[in-house]
Amino acid sequence: MVMKASLQLRIGTQLTMTPQLQQAIALLQLSTLDLRQEIQQALDANPMLEQEDEFSEEAASEPKEEEWSESIPTELSVDSDWSDTYQDLGNTGSSGSSEGPDFERQAAGQSLHGHLLWQLAMTDFSAREQLVAESLIDALDANGYLTQPINDIREGLRAQGVEGLSQREVETILLKLQQFEPTGIFARDLRECLMLQLAALPDDTPLLVPARRLVRQFLEALGKDDMRLLKRRLGLDDEQLNAVIQLIRGLDPRPGSAYGDTNDSYVTPDLVVRHDHEGWHLELNPEALPRLRIQPDYASLIKRADKSQDNQFLKEHLQEARWLIKSLSSRNDTLLRVGREIVTRQIGFLEHGEEAMKPLILADIADAVEMHESTISRVTTQKYIHTPRGVFELKYFFSSQVSGQDGDSHSSTAIRARLKKLIHEEPPGKPLSDSRLVTLLDEGGIQVARRTVAKYREAMGIPSSSERRRLR
Repeated sequence: MVMKASLQLRIGTQLTMTPQLQQAIALLQLSTLDLRQEIQQALDANPMLEQEDEFSEEAASEPKEEEWSESIPTELSVDSDWSDTYQDLGNTGSSGSSEGPDFERQAAGQSLHGHLLWQLAMTDFSAREQLVAESLIDALDANGYLTQPINDIREGLRAQGVEGLSQREVETILLKLQQFEPTGIFARDLRECLMLQLAALPDDTPLLVPARRLVRQFLEALGKDDMRLLKRRLGLDDEQLNAVIQLIRGLDPRPGSAYGDTNDSYVTPDLVVRHDHEGWHLELNPEALPRLRIQPDYASLIKRADKSQDNQFLKEHLQEARWLIKSLSSRNDTLLRVGREIVTRQIGFLEHGEEAMKPLILADIADAVEMHESTISRVTTQKYIHTPRGVFELKYFFSSQVSGQDGDSHSSTAIRARLKKLIHEEPPGKPLSDSRLVTLLDEGGIQVARRTVAKYREAMGIPSSSERRRLR
């Protein structure tokens, strides 16, 4: 058979990830603290950038466009799929940082439970699979290990009304969750944790095969420091065995321990919502980030016809400085658009509290502002808003929907708030049982199962009625 070379013309569309677009997306998902560091690095590295005086009344100034030779688009797109950009965020122009924001940096200061739930929300799970996944996440210990037997979790879900749930189905969902970050999460013992991390390494990693075999078969011998047995069983010399052991010791035996509770963390709100006689208003927090501008003295030195090395240096840094300013402007515009849509939908919360919280999911905001759900997720993660009721992460305003008997829908946040109020107002000597709470909620137009009430109560750290009676 003879193969002939030929040329074919194909027409299609493809998203090209330019460095500028990568920079815009990277800045969009950074927290205020991380963004401040990026800006400071840019100020240190780029002479064309300077920070405006805090009390300056002048608007951000830039030299006239005819003073440089390269045309720069006036708008940046920040809407793309996470998988298109995540692996490329390490190179973001001249920010001065050689490392892009990875999952650990994005989740810095976030609880392990919250970080996993965030990833779950970004995964295409059915409602049944999501319920199982949430139970598996709840069963993790502080180090990220699944200490509760699979069969016990399955029986607990069956008791909550999940019918026909097999152990194989739970294990299939567990395998998907084991692909979450941090690598090694959802392991049932140390051996499985290390194997998950070794499986994530590139196939061309030196001595990867003997390392996997050591962890799978001879981990106890390694714990006893029995080098003679390991060399004989693995067929390695001293140098190779030491390299294998170093590879294994470079893994994290407690992948969940780096995450902590954020309840006491100090944060700077990105947005501020206030109320006056004209209604509710949302604006950027002027104290969150410094204002940047082009350094006018250096910019005035640039001439179109001058091709000297110094002038070329200034031109390159001028272009990078303008891109950074445009990226920051695009980030602020996107944050305002998303924030205003959230505030518009959650006016009830601002005026009446948690019991008036409406059901809201990422897709609702994405459709309203015509952006991808992944963009909304980036905007609402580690971005905070100051309200008359306190400071909240934007993700706080999203909650699932529960339908009531009157046809209205209720958010899980509102139901938890209602439960908390009912329990707080219960007679001291006669605490309300979960069944009684179900009845009271039903009278208020909220129909939920008893297992749901128990789940919400336990999530809020509220003991059962019998335990509350003993405590009193």
